[in-house]
Amino acid sequence: MDQNEVAIAFEIVLEEIENAIAALNQQGAQAFQSGKYDIAKDLMEKGSQMSAFRAKVKDLQQEWLNIFAFVSPRTERRGRKVAERLKQGLRTPEDAFRVPILESLVELGGSASVTDVLDKLEARMRNQLNAYDRSPLPSDPTQTRWRKTAQWARHAMVKEGLLSPDSPRRVWEITQAGRRWLEATQKT
Repeated sequence: MDQNEVAIAFEIVLEEIENAIAALNQQGAQAFQSGKYDIAKDLMEKGSQMSAFRAKVKDLQQEWLNIFAFVSPRTERRGRKVAERLKQGLRTPEDAFRVPILESLVELGGSASVTDVLDKLEARMRNQLNAYDRSPLPSDPTQTRWRKTAQWARHAMVKEGLLSPDSPRRVWEITQAGRRWLEATQKT
């Protein structure tokens, strides 16, 4: 297994962790709505543990990338080119969604429904999204991978204060900190 295969493996592991967290979130919301508060609390704790685990895996992924950043990838292995393998299995990283999400929200007046934001985001990122991004999730064939990645990017931005944590359900809203961060990013 070469360093590129390890990078792909990290992406797959992170995607599975994201799917597990999404399932926990859904189960927790259903338990809460049903008044099963003990179950909802347990699921919330599991979700927190899973999120912490996800952060550790992302740190390991970054450490791996830093270690092998200076190593040039081999161009041939078992008759296939590395570039051919990288096209499959790698999704556009969450960080690539940050600026486009914030720009889309600014264009939409600061807040908008998830559907409106994702529609604008799709148009904005049309040239960045690859075939893997556009493929359906195995756990939910009605949802494409890039939409789930965008939702995880949104989750991270809420934690960082760039998006509002208390906007109405299914509405994304940029914060003042998000506007300042976007302005600073656009100036550089």
